[in-house]
Amino acid sequence: MSKKKFTMPLALKLVVAIILGIIVGQFSFLPDFVFELFKTLSGIFSEFLSWIIPLMIVGLIIPGIAELAEDAGKLLGITLGIAYGSTLIAGTFTYLVASNLFPIFITTDLADKIQSSGKGATALFSIGLEPMFSVTSGIVFAFMVGLGISWLRTQGRGEGLLAIFTDFGKIIDLALQTVVIPLLPVYIFFNFADMSYSGSVFAVMSVFWKVLITAVVLHTIYISAMFLFAGSYGGKNAITLMKNEIPGWLTAAGTQSSAATIPTNVEIAKKNGVSEEIANFVVPLCATIHLAGSMITITSVVTAILLMYGMPISLGTMIAFIMVLGIAMVAAPGAPGGAIMSALPFLPMVGLTESFNQLAISLYITQDSFGTAANVSGDNAIAVMVDTIYQKDKQKEKNKK
Repeated sequence: MSKKKFTMPLALKLVVAIILGIIVGQFSFLPDFVFELFKTLSGIFSEFLSWIIPLMIVGLIIPGIAELAEDAGKLLGITLGIAYGSTLIAGTFTYLVASNLFPIFITTDLADKIQSSGKGATALFSIGLEPMFSVTSGIVFAFMVGLGISWLRTQGRGEGLLAIFTDFGKIIDLALQTVVIPLLPVYIFFNFADMSYSGSVFAVMSVFWKVLITAVVLHTIYISAMFLFAGSYGGKNAITLMKNEIPGWLTAAGTQSSAATIPTNVEIAKKNGVSEEIANFVVPLCATIHLAGSMITITSVVTAILLMYGMPISLGTMIAFIMVLGIAMVAAPGAPGGAIMSALPFLPMVGLTESFNQLAISLYITQDSFGTAANVSGDNAIAVMVDTIYQKDKQKEKNKK
């Protein structure tokens, strides 16, 4: 019997990359050329990332909008509304907490220390890879075409066009899975080595673990609130619902994949008394569209970075960012780090340029297991709510007869 090959989770790879980067950056005996080479390679990868982001928007968001926006009945609309509303509430709640809590440990002195640190090494050269079109153009095009295809499908047309963009999305997803995701640990290593070399890394890391703990606590509070509401609305014991969800939470945390947790979560939904038709419909759908946990993590990370670098931050700007991101993350690939990759095109909305991508990715993916676990846990709370609505509607129809 062959032994099962061990595959290191992406989050663990990133932790190792961060630690190694910090250590190597402290090697004062290394010549400057080594760090200049790191900076060059990091810059090339960053250029490729910037180049593929607009293509990612087109390839992933168009099929998502075209398929989800098609009129498929009342239950689809209710599920979409609850899932999107939950994601928005999670993001807004997180911002309100983080914007008041984080300044306690992200002080002005700390922000000044990070900003006044050395600039690190200088790249030897760049390849000058420019995006084929801007992020804004990609967003407008994706929404216009996605909604257009959805309308065409109501007219019995548009399937060919949808197939083209679906296949293009698969090509983009392949590029993410075979190039971007595998190279992320190397990219993170280069960047943390540069931060360590410049002297800013320890100030950043002093914030890192506090943001992680805050995000995990917020996940727990928010998902508990969802189950309390679902239990109250559906006439079920919220504590029992949460206990039943433990296997789903552990599966999601271990795999970092909402898709991989669907079979477990469907069985949990049925155990919670959700009808089979609703469990089979809501759980797989919400695995794609309900991203409250990811939103909590991303909002925490973005707020922390803005404060660390003394950048302006406002409720209005963050809500706009959260609203757009709640839609865009539907395009997140079913792989570790998918949500933050889908969020990168929208970071400029809050003032975070491409130079902050590596820090956002690092902070996010090391917490991705907890965000994914929160996502799928909330899916079953939504299943209880939708099933309650479904059963009430059935009872009304029965009473009319």
